[in-house]
Amino acid sequence: MPHFEFNALTLLLAQISSVLVVSRALGMITRRLGQPLVIAEVLAGIVLGPSLLGWLWPEAAVALFPAQSMPVLQMLAQVGLVLFMFLVGLEFDARLLKGHARSSVIISHTSIVVPFALGAVAGWWLYEGYAEEGVSYLSFVLFLGVAMSITAFPVLARILSERHLLGSRVGAITMACAAVDDVTAWCILAFVVAVARAQGLQQALWTTLMALVFITVMLKLMRPFLERLGERVASREGLTSALVVLVLLLLFISSTVTEMIGIHALFGAFLFGAILPKSGRLAEMLIEKLETVAVLLLLPLFFAYSGLRTEIGLLNSTQDWMVALALIGVASLGKFGGSTLAARLTGMRWREASALGILMNTRGLMELIVLNIGLDLGVISPTVFTMMVIMALVTTVATTPILALVYPDRELARDRLRDGRAAEEEAPAPVTAMVCISNSDRGVALATLAGTLLARQNAHIYALHLREPSDSPSAMLRKDTDTEDGPLGPFLRRMGKQNLDVRPLSFVSSEPAADICRTARAKRASMVLLGAHKPLLLESSLDGTVSEVIEQAPGTVGVLIDHGLERIQRVLVACAGDPGDREAVRLAARLCSAPNARLSLLYIRPPRRAADAEVPAELLELAGPEAEVKAVVHPSPATAALAESRLGYDLVVIGKHDVWGLSGGRFGLRRHMLAESPASLLVIAGAPAAADAAQEAVPQPPAAQTL
Repeated sequence: MPHFEFNALTLLLAQISSVLVVSRALGMITRRLGQPLVIAEVLAGIVLGPSLLGWLWPEAAVALFPAQSMPVLQMLAQVGLVLFMFLVGLEFDARLLKGHARSSVIISHTSIVVPFALGAVAGWWLYEGYAEEGVSYLSFVLFLGVAMSITAFPVLARILSERHLLGSRVGAITMACAAVDDVTAWCILAFVVAVARAQGLQQALWTTLMALVFITVMLKLMRPFLERLGERVASREGLTSALVVLVLLLLFISSTVTEMIGIHALFGAFLFGAILPKSGRLAEMLIEKLETVAVLLLLPLFFAYSGLRTEIGLLNSTQDWMVALALIGVASLGKFGGSTLAARLTGMRWREASALGILMNTRGLMELIVLNIGLDLGVISPTVFTMMVIMALVTTVATTPILALVYPDRELARDRLRDGRAAEEEAPAPVTAMVCISNSDRGVALATLAGTLLARQNAHIYALHLREPSDSPSAMLRKDTDTEDGPLGPFLRRMGKQNLDVRPLSFVSSEPAADICRTARAKRASMVLLGAHKPLLLESSLDGTVSEVIEQAPGTVGVLIDHGLERIQRVLVACAGDPGDREAVRLAARLCSAPNARLSLLYIRPPRRAADAEVPAELLELAGPEAEVKAVVHPSPATAALAESRLGYDLVVIGKHDVWGLSGGRFGLRRHMLAESPASLLVIAGAPAAADAAQEAVPQPPAAQTL
């Protein structure tokens, strides 16, 4: 019989595995609902903890998370939290305040003072019935005030990215307010922790004095050293392993000092990240090194640990649930009300001010950090901890749907037009095309196609790259436009060699098809070009996002299935009597307008219509007198086109029609036109959504001239 060893290590690995599996499974659901991953990770802890697994299957919960193993899990989660707070500090950039300093300071401080006051009142109300024995009145009241004042900067940044608000006035001011809010709230929290840990007022004042000395040393001595370090990274070989070790050493020293002072290790990690220089690539490269382990592995353990400590069963009376609802109301009233009124007084419209207030009411991760600190210090009881976790989840979950109601996409578009952010669209070109690039591998082929198609026209070309939503902090440090080093790099370099003006666009999108079509309308694109992968066994390249773009796009859509397209000299356009043939022939003729390019027109008729095998005059006229014309009778248009494509063509152009076997079909049996063509394939679809464009809520500009 084999012997299986079950020890502390195997238990820890089993705990980590279960947390990752459950959180990712729940994350698939929460993402579809437009919610941040933090919600799924906290729910994973609740599911695995006493609230659900411990209620349904107590033996399994005790076996997987025994009480003696929790300190190990807590320490591992705390290390991850220190690293994450360092990354959050790296996100803080004083340049966010540029142009919004006055309004940001007013709004952020109001959004702290008002909820802090209301939280203190709530603490006064709850102290007698819910404070732990031995907890001082001052500590409890101050802590409730701080807990009501927190805004989740990382979660907020992700919501703004997904809603395309980062470049808007609302997004810019909100980010600036959240940044100031974070710094201020952490300073207040450091003081509250000092008071809670101190044995008396004299010790609290001494702790505060040492904290001020520490901050001064970090700003006056450490920051200049880090700036020189950043210059070295930028001017030499980059971030070496020795420099990473040095930064980590300084980070842990900073956290250790603040923990010894009595203001918590997380404050030292946040402050160290905040003073690191944001210019150059030091911050960005550090995040690239650290975020995978910190954000994807260790941080979920902290969320799960928070969920494991959340015992919903502790709220066992109607009064407890009424108190929890009251805390949600007080938190929302203070944060939303204070932020909204302050924003309105600084000159924002009511709709903009309300959107800002909703966003500032997002708590999520930062709230959980504060609550865990309070529970570890014994300032709040497990019951109050559970109430506040519920409050944090509710306010975070409510942000996205309420924001969509108060500040929908059409209002954002109107505000951008009103603020003059559509200046680049004021002088429409005769032709405007948008090329969608998902990864760098497709850039060269799409550049070859777009360059050949648009080289002899006065065209505006937009290169669009949509990034997937990310909970990692580095997503906030990326530029709005990916250039030389990003997925757009190969495309931009290839188009630059042809002296074509390309305007790159890049943003986060959770609805790629809808965002491609919205952007095409906003840019007045008469054509959208995008790449598709070679189909696998049970799928079609024209499914999913590609299919949705074809159905919704306002103009012509071209889908390129690349089989190594590097030049366009021999082009085959295959027609089978479909209305879409006309557009396919017209674009194929445009591709062959160069002197060294040749166009072949293949016209296919089934045997039952052999008498109609003559090529229609309209197609001949579109193809031009120089085109080679072939007319054949064949029972399978796709087979005939494939046979012709094997004669050395660079590109095959067809209209989107079922006769080509473009759809996947059952068990993928009808995909051969896409998978077996030796030449690259360009599928042309018309504009079925063009007739619906006028129904858009945002008034659309006149359509550009077609290609």
